[in-house]
Amino acid sequence: MNLSKGFLLVVVAIFAYLSLLLVLPFAQYVLGAILVAYILSPVQTGLERRGGISPPIAAFVLVAATVAGVIVPLVIVIALVASDARRLVENTETGSIGTTDLERYIEEQTGMSVDLTATLTDSAQGIGSTVLEQSTAWFSALTHTAVGLGVAIFLLYYLLKDGDTLLAWIRELTPLPNDVQDEFYRELDAVMWAVLVGHVLIAIVQGTLAGLGLVATGVPNAAFWTVIMIVLSLIPLIGSFLVWGPAVGFLFLTNEPVLAVGLLGYSTIVVGLSDDYLRPLLVDRYADLNPAVIILGVLGGVYAFGVMGLFYGPVVLGALIATLNVVNDNYDELEEAQGVQ
Repeated sequence: MNLSKGFLLVVVAIFAYLSLLLVLPFAQYVLGAILVAYILSPVQTGLERRGGISPPIAAFVLVAATVAGVIVPLVIVIALVASDARRLVENTETGSIGTTDLERYIEEQTGMSVDLTATLTDSAQGIGSTVLEQSTAWFSALTHTAVGLGVAIFLLYYLLKDGDTLLAWIRELTPLPNDVQDEFYRELDAVMWAVLVGHVLIAIVQGTLAGLGLVATGVPNAAFWTVIMIVLSLIPLIGSFLVWGPAVGFLFLTNEPVLAVGLLGYSTIVVGLSDDYLRPLLVDRYADLNPAVIILGVLGGVYAFGVMGLFYGPVVLGALIATLNVVNDNYDELEEAQGVQ
């Protein structure tokens, strides 16, 4: 390597590092935009080729549809979940836990008179002061979220509009033969769809079906628990049972045996069989990922990438496996190409 090449590589490394610093504050939104763009890219291609629509207009239509069909409903769901979470907190306030009876019991057992209501009120006031102090941080978080969503929407538009150009540029920069690149992208595409369709979609279906059961049987805070079940359904061998199982016990304890039996039967048959039927139907069409890859990818992905790690964690591990397969299949060809150079 001569001095000129070394200098250029150092310059590239410096600007790559600085660019990374610019992206990191909005990493979650960038990853989300890339994910949505990947899902919508076949629709973008169809609108351009079959519908005869120009790339900018097709991209604008898809972005508008995403905002109306995904972001707005997601905000509504988050609001419902926050409302349910607030009610969960309210249910633990002094009026709902019987402080008078507890004070009487403590006095009978210890001979000491206590005022739990006053103590809890003081604690609540302290919490309120802390909340007031943190209001600036909350405002900053809301502002960051709004800016991040704006970045994601604009990035999504340009990824859809110029996605083909971007991929062609990446292929040109990649020092691999075209046939090897084709195989690599096929393997990576299979992994992406296996995770998105074979696992994420199934988790959404299972969690939603289980949530409908909670709503039908009158379990409190059903929206909050539905979101929890969707997340749990992403993890193989765990699933939504960790929520609807205790919900069945809750209905029994609240003297609702008919509803409890109904929820048990519905969850066991409908929710359980949805996995048995959907997973072979969807997963078999794409790459077959071992459950261990999904579990490690989901749990490790959350720590590494935050919320988006639920999707990207399994993809990263699956991409590693796909890359190793491509290297194994084409190692001799790559050696020969290096020798020719």
